Amino acid sequence: MSNGYVIEVENLVKHFPVYDGLFGAATGQVRAVDGVSFAIRKGTIFGLVGESGSGKTTVGRTLLGLYAPTAGSVKFHGEPLHALTPKARKALSPKLQMVFQDPYSSLNPRIRVGDAIGEAMLEHKLCSRAELAGKVAQVMQICGLPAQYASRFPHEFSGGQRQRIGIARALILQPEFIVADEPISALDVSIQAQIINLFADLRDDLGVTFLFISHDLGVVEHLCDDVAVMYLGQLVETASRDALFRQPLHPYTQALLAAVPTLDPNSEPVAAVQGDIPDPTRPPPGCRFSSRCPNATDLCRREAPLLRDVNEPGHRVACHHV
Repeated sequence: MSNGYVIEVENLVKHFPVYDGLFGAATGQVRAVDGVSFAIRKGTIFGLVGESGSGKTTVGRTLLGLYAPTAGSVKFHGEPLHALTPKARKALSPKLQMVFQDPYSSLNPRIRVGDAIGEAMLEHKLCSRAELAGKVAQVMQICGLPAQYASRFPHEFSGGQRQRIGIARALILQPEFIVADEPISALDVSIQAQIINLFADLRDDLGVTFLFISHDLGVVEHLCDDVAVMYLGQLVETASRDALFRQPLHPYTQALLAAVPTLDPNSEPVAAVQGDIPDPTRPPPGCRFSSRCPNATDLCRREAPLLRDVNEPGHRVACHHV
């Protein structure tokens, strides 16, 4: 392992070409991820937050190899994933899993959930068919599902139960690292708490490491150990959970926190961020948040700020005026 980190992301870039015209010529690029770096400690939940369109999901999918990076590297226990042969990458894939946002669309409606949970075990030859039923029952119990539900089909389950099935399907492979992409956004509030507690238990009891992608800062504060805030393909602030929520430094982070509902009658209202995220094919020059930032100056519009340590090691902010 490298410095106690399970995942190390260095200057990750992912651009998607834009095609147009009669002959489908490339006319530009969507700069979905543009130079992102962070590291995730073993046995922790790392929160990646930001508005829709900020590039969070692209980061998660690129980490797992669902997208090939345009540039940069992703290391797992210090070993660059892009340097692996296809055979080695396939052998490693059980250790790197994903829980998708929509629990229903990620399940085949024609396959019984027990088979859906266990099929990857047979694909990777991690157990015999005779052993499979017992392993499926065990992981279903961990995820709060009665073993007899294995013979049912996905349409027979609620949204929360489907998400538990998705988690069980990832967990049965005994992964070391899971990307959870907005895993509770499609669920009722009462079910969200159960799934959040399940993730916390998997971290605490099994030592699973997570990248938790979300736009809900309230959930991130409750669940995550470290947090990175993403805006238009770049990180604007990273810190431990306690440091970030105690003293958010970037104007975008402050605006996101201001939008979190509070029951405190004495809290002072803070103006939410105005406007929409700019076109990722033509990001603003300089600081990408400058077009929406109330504190922006000519320097911000001209020169991109570096992500640098502020206040304490590990609390990094990309802002000229912090």
